[in-house]
Amino acid sequence: MNTNRENSLFKHKIVYDITKFTHVDYPNHLACIVWFAGCNMRCDYCYNKDIVLAKSGNYSLHDVLTFLKSRTGMLDGVVLSGGEATNHDLIPLCQEIKRLGLNIKLDTNGTHPKQIQTLCELNLIDYIALDYKAPSYKYQEITKSTQFHEFSKTLQYLINSDMNFEVRTTLHSDLMNENDINNIIKDLQSRTYNKRYYIQNFLPTDDNIGNLKLPLKQFDKSKLIDGIEVVWR
Repeated sequence: MNTNRENSLFKHKIVYDITKFTHVDYPNHLACIVWFAGCNMRCDYCYNKDIVLAKSGNYSLHDVLTFLKSRTGMLDGVVLSGGEATNHDLIPLCQEIKRLGLNIKLDTNGTHPKQIQTLCELNLIDYIALDYKAPSYKYQEITKSTQFHEFSKTLQYLINSDMNFEVRTTLHSDLMNENDINNIIKDLQSRTYNKRYYIQNFLPTDDNIGNLKLPLKQFDKSKLIDGIEVVWR
């Protein structure tokens, strides 16, 4: 933090909350979660409604670093999530986290490919969980975003790189059916994606953005095509 710009950036309250400890959100790591305020999507199934709609946060990046320094020797990883973390300039924060000797996982919708590429090329990210929200023809309907092209660029960059990452989809079977998931699988196959594809079932909450309940339609896993290892969460 050696410029006026960085000092100013670290004072802004752009973090909604900090989960002090998790052993399930970052594979094989004891980590905390930094929840960034705001998002450029409005996914119907999103259970982080308050975080997504927040205009500002409750903590600054300076607060985040102060917390991390207080957990020296207790944590070995940090998850950057949201909202959408890459709506913000993550590079200075990641540089400081790396100086503390911590690994970094990024949860992202992939709509800021240039920043993600820079973070990877600077070796500031150790693991990425990329959300494949929906096939291209349903992307806007489900996310209220027209940025499938930007997501696609991120996905292809990660596949072509040696980055450690996963692709995951949240499934509400009233929103997406077996054909939709097969479309995603075919797209991943065509891009030579050779890792596990994670599908996480929608979990009902009282405040998800679309006010969704448990799906009425049943999802038939037997109709999914072969070719990529699908793991259900």
